[in-house]
Order: sequence, then C-alpha cells, then structure tokens
Amino acid sequence: MMMFNPFKKHTPAGHVPTPELAAPQPLNRLVLPALLLVEQSAYSHPWTQNNFTDAMISGYHMPVWLVQDEVWCYLVAMRGAGEVHLLNFTVAPAQQRRGLARQMIDHLLAWSRSQEVHAIWLEVRISNRHAIDIYKACGFVQDGVRPGYYPSQNGVREDAVVMSLSW
Repeated sequence: MMMFNPFKKHTPAGHVPTPELAAPQPLNRLVLPALLLVEQSAYSHPWTQNNFTDAMISGYHMPVWLVQDEVWCYLVAMRGAGEVHLLNFTVAPAQQRRGLARQMIDHLLAWSRSQEVHAIWLEVRISNRHAIDIYKACGFVQDGVRPGYYPSQNGVREDAVVMSLSW
C-alpha cells in the first residue's frame, strides 16, 4: 500500500500539472504556419493568414509561446487610446485546462502596464462560458453585450460579452 507523502507534490487524478511557460517570442512569418494550424483547430471561424499578417504589419503585441517548437498559445493585443484591446487569445486545444491562460493574462497585464495604460478590453463569445469564467477569475468584469458580434453557424450571428479590467 502506498503511503501519502506530505513533502511530495500531489495532483488529483486526471489533473495535468500546469507547465511553466518560457518567455514568449514575437510572432513572425516562420512561426505563422504552425500558429494558423492551431487557430484553425481552435475556432469555428478562425483568423486568416491575412488577419495575422495585417496585425504584424500594424505592430500589434503578438507573443507566441512555443514548447519544443510547438505553438501552445498566443495572443494579439492592440494598444490605443490609453487602453489595450485584446483581439485574439488562444490556447491550443491539446493544451487547454492546464493553467496556461492565467500565465498569458499575467504576461498581458505586465505588458499593458509597461505601455502606461490602465485598462484592457475584450470581447468573448457569449457561449464561451469557460473563457468568461477564466477572465472573471483574473479580475475582468462584464461591461455589456454586443448583439450579433460574431459570425456563427447557418448565417446566425452570436452575441459577444464585453469585458474589461482596469487598474
């Protein structure tokens, strides 16, 4: 019979420990093909190569976290008008529910503070309860709803929850 060791880190059955992400690298054209595969696997209406290329040309903040040359997560944030707008926030489906989103938000907060802004805004699909719960756990509040903001199936559009975090 195995005895409980109070000095050994124990994880619940089925729980995958949170890996510590290394520093991200800026998105570049060499990483873009792998990132696009993640984007397409994560969303019903993914960003296109042109969307990402335009964001790179515009100078948006686009960190990508790689583990052994595999894209695990990334975000796209735009600074403007004294605030940051989070445009894309993605964890590869195979890496979700491991605590990576929290590390990404910590990075986004540090970067936003370095930009001397005092708020982050975002939109999230109203059906994406998991993401909404993560944002709320990180201090974001719901500010409203944008009706018909996102494309959806069968030509019907989906509402977006507008959230913000201010300091």
